[in-house]
Amino acid sequence: MKHLTFATHDSLALKVSGTKSLFMGIILAVIIMAAQQTLLAAGPAPVNLRSAAHFTILATSTTTTTGGGIINGDVGLSPVGSQGIPPDKINGTIDNGDPIAAQAQLDLTAAIIASSPAQLPGGINAGAELGTQTLVAGVYQSPSGSYDITGDLTLFGGPDDVWVFQMASTLTVAVSGRVILTGGAQARNIFWQVGSSATLGTSSVFEGTVMAYASITMNASSTLDGRALAQNGAVTFNGDGGTLPTPAAPIFTSISRTHTNSTVVLNTSPYFLVTLQSSPNLSPTNWTMIATNTPTTNSWNFTDTNTMTTLPQRFYRAYITTP
Repeated sequence: MKHLTFATHDSLALKVSGTKSLFMGIILAVIIMAAQQTLLAAGPAPVNLRSAAHFTILATSTTTTTGGGIINGDVGLSPVGSQGIPPDKINGTIDNGDPIAAQAQLDLTAAIIASSPAQLPGGINAGAELGTQTLVAGVYQSPSGSYDITGDLTLFGGPDDVWVFQMASTLTVAVSGRVILTGGAQARNIFWQVGSSATLGTSSVFEGTVMAYASITMNASSTLDGRALAQNGAVTFNGDGGTLPTPAAPIFTSISRTHTNSTVVLNTSPYFLVTLQSSPNLSPTNWTMIATNTPTTNSWNFTDTNTMTTLPQRFYRAYITTP
């Protein structure tokens, strides 16, 4: 799956964001950078998952399945454990007991602390039962220590709005329970900080990143648009599918040019592969890859030394790739 942005030396940038499938349609939005108006996001800043961001499933002791569907994203275990999900069901990399998974667990621990009431105090009390409610962006804290979703929970907000749900104990999604996103809300901006274990019920539909202290269980026919990240326990995946949330497409924040080169600065989702291409025009056949990288910060820059002084302008496009 690719998520793209186009830009040139003048003030016009074209952003192209991929949908859930590369073979489905794409959405075009034209942005005039010189006159761009920024809409303020509601809620806290997104939780920084660091290197845990590219894992759909992360566990300590065990990952298991009894016939679940396809997982789009990496699967990790640290320390080395029993990886029971067949590789042909994983559209990504398996990291079992290696330094990558170990670092991801450290980063998960930091993310759980950062999203805790101690670091994000004053959470809104919306009750322990979230089903049938419509909630705007913000930090929510369970009054009982647990959250239940029976029926539909609707999250209403823009594409940059952020939700953090804090619970000292369990998260339980009932049979056929659903999290529904409206108004442009994105799964990448929804975080569930779970003090013990999480269970996604049979045929449930869930959105967001689950960061659980203990185990996470996805029951039969459930789906996850997000991540199941267990700090000290197992992940059981019996659902129909688990997919990394769609990251934001990279954005060109600066392009400067001299007679000999151009410096391109991107704001991109870290820990995902970013590819930069250039072209003397917008012909579909004239794009050339000039750089790839997997940055560990949001900002990434590249100096294009192939700029030709005879060209009045040069076009760039960038995309990040997810499983």
